[in-house]
Amino acid sequence: MQRGELSLKQTDPDQQIMRVQTFADLISIPFKGNLNALFWERELLGDYKEITDKLTLLEPITSIDPEELLDLILSPQGELARQTILTDWELLKTHGAMPTLNLLKHYDRDESNPVFATDVYSFHVDRSPVATDTFLCTYFGQTSEILPNAFAEQKVQIPAIRKELKKLYDGSDEDFDAFLIDNFFDLHYQAKPLANSIRLGIGQIYRLAVDYPGSEALPCIHRAPLEKEGECRLMLIC
Repeated sequence: MQRGELSLKQTDPDQQIMRVQTFADLISIPFKGNLNALFWERELLGDYKEITDKLTLLEPITSIDPEELLDLILSPQGELARQTILTDWELLKTHGAMPTLNLLKHYDRDESNPVFATDVYSFHVDRSPVATDTFLCTYFGQTSEILPNAFAEQKVQIPAIRKELKKLYDGSDEDFDAFLIDNFFDLHYQAKPLANSIRLGIGQIYRLAVDYPGSEALPCIHRAPLEKEGECRLMLIC
């Protein structure tokens, strides 16, 4: 399998990623065991590039309100795209999520840590104190990647990295793990040799498992893509 391809085996229920055909299945199928990622497979209609080009980027990450979408003057294909985005927004809100539509040039980079960066371009998991999931959908631009848990190593457990992190720490040995958690080092992972990451599809809504107390599944390891120069991403996330 080439890097970025999604095999049928990897979308079987007993594996890590499952494709579903409805939004109802996307939100209702429980994460358990190896299964920690779902995606709603669908064929999108409309011109999402038109919307991306007509929105105004005020900051590297600009949140777009539904009213701003409705104010755009669009072609019939652009209108189809707008209605899909607004429908997705309402579906997620009705589910109880708090979606944000982002026009994205780039995320902030972590340049402060001499051992490894802890920004979203690094493979990482999301954490929450309460039960929740991460939802995301890229309508235009580069898409995120998933790293199967079996092909990942937690960076803080790699002896050479752990040794370097201890140089940043001046507390007692018994509090070192708390230091790693407080500084989010423990959320980040490294791909094992010959590992294949999986590129997410355009227009598919993904639901990813989060690290929270009592979760019955491993959290989904993922990372943001490097953007193409001169191109913005349009994505819904919550």
